[in-house]
Amino acid sequence: MRETREAWPALSTYERFEQVVSLVLTGLIGLVIAAALIHLSFRILMLVLSGLLDPAETGVFQAVFGMIFTVLIALEFNHSIISVLHRKESVVQVRTVVLIALLALVRKFIILDASKTDPLTILGLAAAILALGSVHWLVRDQDRKDAAGQDQTHGTAD
Repeated sequence: MRETREAWPALSTYERFEQVVSLVLTGLIGLVIAAALIHLSFRILMLVLSGLLDPAETGVFQAVFGMIFTVLIALEFNHSIISVLHRKESVVQVRTVVLIALLALVRKFIILDASKTDPLTILGLAAAILALGSVHWLVRDQDRKDAAGQDQTHGTAD
């Protein structure tokens, strides 16, 4: 918040708007994450107390890890918005969107009942993960090249 207040006078109208929207979204997503974490904690506690938390039981295992991944996806989403507040990145980062999509697909695979799912659906999800993984690798590789180029530019300027 201090960084935002200090930079506020130098920001354009749109940048100020972007900062306000980011602050509101961060607060709202924070509330959702807190509620999901409380709900998840309560559910796991009830499963433990009732003796139903059996890791060998795939349905319970899938449900618990599905809920955990949902919280992780929300955290990653919130982290991407916080980076806007710190003015490290612009609003939409391809790498972050791809990472969130990968997390969502991994969550889907964890909660998926393979015995009841059409093989073409599993193949489609696997293809989507491969495609998103490739995009993530390409974007990350480009980010590294860009960072190396900036380091060389700053190194020659000094």
